[in-house]
Amino acid sequence: MAFNPFIFVVLTVSLFPSFTLSRTLLSETTTHTDLDVFASLQQAQAVLNYNPQTLQTSDQQQQLEEEVQTLTYPNASYFSVQLHPRGRLYKTPHKDYKTLVLSRLKRDTARVNSLTTKLQLALHGVKKSDLLPVQTELQPEDLSTPIVSGVSQGSGEYFSRIGVGKPSKPFYMVLDTGSDVNWLQCQPCSDCYQQSDPIFNPSDSTSYNPLSCASSQCSSLDVSACRSNKCLYQVSYGDGSFTVGDFVTETLSFGNSGSINTIALGCGHDNEGLFVGAAGLLGLGGGSLSLPSQTKASSFSYCLVDRDSGRSSTLEFNSAPPADSVTTSLLKNSKLDTFYYVGLAGMSVGGQAVSIPASLFQLDASGNGGIIVDSGTAITRLQTQAYNSLRDAFVKLTQHLPSASGVALFDTCYDLSSLRSVKVPTVSFKFSDGKSLQLPAKNYLIPVDSSGTFCFAFAPTTSSLSIVGNVQQQGTRVSFDLANSKVAFSPNKC
Repeated sequence: MAFNPFIFVVLTVSLFPSFTLSRTLLSETTTHTDLDVFASLQQAQAVLNYNPQTLQTSDQQQQLEEEVQTLTYPNASYFSVQLHPRGRLYKTPHKDYKTLVLSRLKRDTARVNSLTTKLQLALHGVKKSDLLPVQTELQPEDLSTPIVSGVSQGSGEYFSRIGVGKPSKPFYMVLDTGSDVNWLQCQPCSDCYQQSDPIFNPSDSTSYNPLSCASSQCSSLDVSACRSNKCLYQVSYGDGSFTVGDFVTETLSFGNSGSINTIALGCGHDNEGLFVGAAGLLGLGGGSLSLPSQTKASSFSYCLVDRDSGRSSTLEFNSAPPADSVTTSLLKNSKLDTFYYVGLAGMSVGGQAVSIPASLFQLDASGNGGIIVDSGTAITRLQTQAYNSLRDAFVKLTQHLPSASGVALFDTCYDLSSLRSVKVPTVSFKFSDGKSLQLPAKNYLIPVDSSGTFCFAFAPTTSSLSIVGNVQQQGTRVSFDLANSKVAFSPNKC
């Protein structure tokens, strides 16, 4: 996967100011909140100078401590790993904050295109396996499709440290709720991109086991082929990136929480246009090959820290959401089981409901529409009509702020260079069951340079699919209660 300065697979995160449930539910009576301009700009500048070596040194020490304990947990047990933003693993090559932001937004556009392409293929009844001929004796290179090396698949903004094999060796893996197949780069490499860890060598692991072509896991792949009765996989992304290799089972270890055997994952020998830095990807989607499905997890949750911060949080499985969470229905698309849809009724600005037809957020019987929660998309995308109404409501209440020119996909920006702090209208999601989640100001007014230009961090989309991005999720623990089909949002629970 291409590397986004937004993602790390060790969930260690905290982003939002403190909120209680009663305050959240009463958010419609709150009209304004404070944005700390000075702190945001300080943090933006600090990310340019961050040294990832400090994280890798601490992770090496943690690994030594964890090797003392070898606990094995059954499928339904609680386990947890840390989660880090991309900047803690990969030092940015950008010398100024604006070029960093522009590169993030470029990756984010690739991510959104990838998700919408995946949905359109599903809605039109086209499986990815229909796009490539499947041969009985197929070499890994035969699964490769010609590509122009892309910007990145786009979901590489948060990573976790996961152990693979026996004996366990640690790798940084990207967290992705928008895909199902787990994979990592493997030796021998016909084409591997640069990663921070040594490339996984299957011959060093006693638990490595190739899957047969007749296995249920192989049959569940969108694109598969057979070579000497061993299953080959391919996962392709919207920007032309792909990973190809052997589909196998391995043991995954989760910090000091223990390990789980026989997890199906891709051992990629040809990986092009993907992430720089991370060894591979953890698929947390709703499909049968995702990590939650394979471990039969009743729930999982994550908290995404501000991607410019030096903090981290946790990715947890089978833990109950905090009691004061804001909950709403978790919906599934019958045409595509990967995405996590939520019941959203509307939005409010400054304590007042925005005039947006509820139908714009509804998932219809044919699989169109709806809004998903995605860890890999950065900026929340709303259908153009909904976005325009939200933006206009915000602009109406911010006429006292000096405006600035738009930047990339942002058309509503402000010059806050002369201010240390400013009051701005509240912005809230209104869920279909009547509850509301008020966002912290820093989750919708974000700096795009080091000089004080802040932009309204929402964007329009012509697709019927809307997406709640990770900028809006920062600092909130997002819990997917798979057993009860609920999603819980817990501000300040990182």
